[in-house]
Amino acid sequence: MKERPFAVTVLAILSAIAAVFAAVHALQALGILPFFFIGGPSLPSANWWAALMWGLMVWVWVWLTRMLWNVEPAAWMFLAVISVFNLILDTTAIIFGGYGTTFSDYSLSFLVNGLILLYVMLPGTKAAFGIPSNK
Repeated sequence: MKERPFAVTVLAILSAIAAVFAAVHALQALGILPFFFIGGPSLPSANWWAALMWGLMVWVWVWLTRMLWNVEPAAWMFLAVISVFNLILDTTAIIFGGYGTTFSDYSLSFLVNGLILLYVMLPGTKAAFGIPSNK
């Protein structure tokens, strides 16, 4: 195992936070946790497809956190792809999610995934994984 640079530690912590947000979204899709919006909490019926997708995202984020913690070189590319995919899931949940979901329901998840994507593209982060930066 290589020594873990500070940039990789930050990414591992952010990916663990993203896993928690994905778990919350999975529980919301199952109807266990309510969605919060201006009118107060509402408890919708279960959306099994969304729950499956968010459940898979929890598993992926946990696996990715382990890869980052061990500074595996493949984690850099996988992190970039998964953060973009999670941003797409957040966007489709806002647009097609129903149940009165708004951007505020997904804003923290959206923000964390955006930070991950920006941070993973920094030259110092690429260097930590041994990826040559294009100049």
